[in-house]
Amino acid sequence: MGDKYHSGTKMLMEHLAQILLLLAVAIGIVVTFQRLHIPTSLGYLLVGVVLGPYTMGPVVSMPELQTLAEFGVVFLLFTIGLNYSIPELNALRNQILGLGTGQVALTTLVAGTVVWLAGLPVPAAFVFGAVFAQSSTTIISSLLTEQGEENSRHGRLGLAMSVFQDVTAVPFLVIIPVLGMSVAADVLTITLVWALAKAVFAFVLVFFAGRWLLGPLFHLVSRSKSQETFTLAILLVALLSAWTTNSLGLSLAFGGFLAGMMLGETEFRHQVESSVSPFRDVLLGLFFIGIGMRFDPASILPIWEWALLGALLILLSKILIVALMVHRVTADKHVAWRTGLMLSVGGEFGLALIAIALDSAVLDIQLGQVAITSVLLSMVAGAVLIRFNGPIVNRLVKKPGTDDETQSSEGLKDTPEQQVVIGGYGRVGHTIAVLLHSRGIPFVAVDTDPLRVAQGRADGHQVFFGDITDPGLLAVLHVERASLLVITIDRDEAALSTLSYMRRACPQVPVIARARDLESSTRLLNAGAIHAYPETIEASLRLGASALQMLNVSNDDIDEMVQGVRDWGYRPVLEKGTNKSRE
Repeated sequence: MGDKYHSGTKMLMEHLAQILLLLAVAIGIVVTFQRLHIPTSLGYLLVGVVLGPYTMGPVVSMPELQTLAEFGVVFLLFTIGLNYSIPELNALRNQILGLGTGQVALTTLVAGTVVWLAGLPVPAAFVFGAVFAQSSTTIISSLLTEQGEENSRHGRLGLAMSVFQDVTAVPFLVIIPVLGMSVAADVLTITLVWALAKAVFAFVLVFFAGRWLLGPLFHLVSRSKSQETFTLAILLVALLSAWTTNSLGLSLAFGGFLAGMMLGETEFRHQVESSVSPFRDVLLGLFFIGIGMRFDPASILPIWEWALLGALLILLSKILIVALMVHRVTADKHVAWRTGLMLSVGGEFGLALIAIALDSAVLDIQLGQVAITSVLLSMVAGAVLIRFNGPIVNRLVKKPGTDDETQSSEGLKDTPEQQVVIGGYGRVGHTIAVLLHSRGIPFVAVDTDPLRVAQGRADGHQVFFGDITDPGLLAVLHVERASLLVITIDRDEAALSTLSYMRRACPQVPVIARARDLESSTRLLNAGAIHAYPETIEASLRLGASALQMLNVSNDDIDEMVQGVRDWGYRPVLEKGTNKSRE
C-alpha cells in the first residue's frame, strides 16, 4: 500500500512539474504576443512547438492534457452555436448564408481538385480542400478592430462570412472521421450516408430535448442565484450533448455545436457565453498547444515546396472566389476585393480539422505536416494582406471619383445604429425600456431575475438573463460599441463595480446610473457616471413641480427652478431640510 502511495505521489509530482513548465512558457509567450498585437492562437501554437518532442529543450508529454484539449474544440463549437441559433440562421438565409456556404463549397471543390490532380487520394484531397476553405475569425477581427475597419462594408461582410464558415464547416466534423475507414467505395458511401442520417437524428434529438428541457432547467438553476450552479449546468448540457453525438459515432464537437444552437434561442445565451468563455479559452489554448506539438520544424526542409504551394493555394483560391462572389452581390469592386483579402488568411478551425483527420488516419504524418505548415504560412501572409488591404486594392482597382476618405465615409454610413445597454429590468429599467422602445431606439437589457426576464421578453423587449457586473457578460454584449449604458440596479456596490470596469475598459461609453439618495449619487458620479439622480430628492422635485403647475406657474420657470436645484447639487433642498430638522 505504501509503495503504491509513493509511486502515485511521484507520478503526481512529475505531472505537476510539467504543468508548471507548460503554464510558465504559455504565459510568457502569450503575453509577448498580446503586446505585439499578434493573435494568441499563434502564441499557443508556438508553445506547443517549443515544448514538443521535435525541438531541443524540455518536453511536456501528458496524454491526459491531449485528451482534455479535445474539449477545446467542443466549447469552440458550443460558442459558435450560441451565436447561430435556428432563428438567426433563418434570418441570414439570403446574403450571408448564400455567400458563406458558396465560398466554403467552392473553395473545398477547387482546392481539393488541385491537390487531387497533384496525386493525393480523394479522401486526403477532400480534407485539404475543407481545411483550406477556413479563415481565422480571430486574426480578421483583431486586425480590423486595430485598423478601425470593423464597421466598414468589407470588414463587416468579411467578418460575418468568416464566422459563418465555422457553421458551414460543421458537416466536415461528420464526414472526415468516416473517410478514414479502409473499406470499398460502395461501403464507404453507405457508411457516409448512415453518418449523415445519424447527424440528422442527433440534431432532432437535441432540438426537441433542448426545447422541452433546457428552458425549465436553466430557469430552475437561475433562481438559485448561484453562478457556480449556473456554470455547472452549462458544462453538463454541453458535455452531455457531446457524449450523445459521440455515442452515435459522430464527433464530440458536433454535439457541442448542437447544444449551443439550442441555448442560443433562450434568454440565457449571453450569460452562458460569458460563463463558458474561460473554459473555452483555456481548453482551446491547450488544443492549439497540442497542434504545435505535432509540428516538426525539421520536416519543413523536405516539404517546403509543397507547403509554400499549399499556402499560395489557400490565399489565391479564397481571394478570387470570395471577390467574384461578393462582386456579384454588391457590384462594388473595392468591397469585393477587400473582402477577398480579408478571408484569404488560413483558419484555426482548419487546424482542428487537420487534427481530426490525423486521428482518423485520413492524413498520414507527412501530409499532416504539409497541411499544418501551409495553414501557418497562410496565417502570416494573410495577416499582412489584411493589414494593407486598402492600399493593395487601391493600386489594383481604380474607382473614379473616390478616395480613401470617401470610402471610409461610405463605410460609416453603413454602420448599424448603436444600441443602449440597460443593466437591470426592474421598475426603473422597465420604464426606460418602454421609453426607448416608443422612440424606436435599439436596446438590450439584462437582469438576474428570470421572472423579470420572462416578463420583458413577453413585452417584446430584448431582455436576457445576466449580471451587469460581470465583465465577461459586458464583453459578450460588446458594450464598447454601445451608445449608452444605463445602470438601474439598486445595489450601490454592484453599480460601482460596473462603473469601475467601464472607466477602465470602455471610457468612451457614457454611463448614467440609478441612485437612492444624494450620498449614492455622489459616489456614482465620482466613479465615472455622467448622471446619477437621487430618487428620493427627484421624487420631491417632481411633486413640487406638479404643485407649481397647479398654481399656474409657467413650465419654463418650473424647469429653470428644478434644473437650478440639480445644478447646485440639491443643496437648496438639503439645507432647507437640515434647518427644518434643527428647528
